[in-house]
Amino acid sequence: MIRYYITDRHPLGGPQALLDSIARNLASGVEYIQIREKDLPPRELAALVRAALILRGPRPTRILVNTRADIAIACHADGVHLPSDSPILDYRIPGFLTAVSTHSIDDLRHAQHAGASFAVYGPVFPPFSKSHAAPAAGLDALQLACASVSLPVFALGGLTAENAPACIAAGAAGIAAITLFQSP
Repeated sequence: MIRYYITDRHPLGGPQALLDSIARNLASGVEYIQIREKDLPPRELAALVRAALILRGPRPTRILVNTRADIAIACHADGVHLPSDSPILDYRIPGFLTAVSTHSIDDLRHAQHAGASFAVYGPVFPPFSKSHAAPAAGLDALQLACASVSLPVFALGGLTAENAPACIAAGAAGIAAITLFQSP
């Protein structure tokens, strides 16, 4: 099962606690980390990305930056994570990953057609980190979504150690989460 850790420093207590969480997840072998600190000014975000890349060292974990391809490229991160309505083709650089958030089969098909590296689909279950999220799609919708594209699809929303295997059984290539990876 591929694991995609999406960061949020706020519930952790700040940047140092976030770096500690990133270090824990790197040590556990998480395959992807999305630096999703939307409210950080560009210089602080770049500093955080650089610190995460230093922590990663030679590990194979891929680090992506939320929406800021300019910062991802400048810091030599592995890619960018974009909302579903983004111009994905603008970021097709050899070796640079482009992940896309999706909430429907149409979103997934658009991401695949536009050349995304992979997609995150959800919420599958009610999310722990968002109180105003879209209604949970459920495992049947996840299975249909995964079968609708050849693009790797990661399940998102309300993921736990207990329900993650059901997402993989439904066809997801992996799981993406905030709370699951930030819990001690």
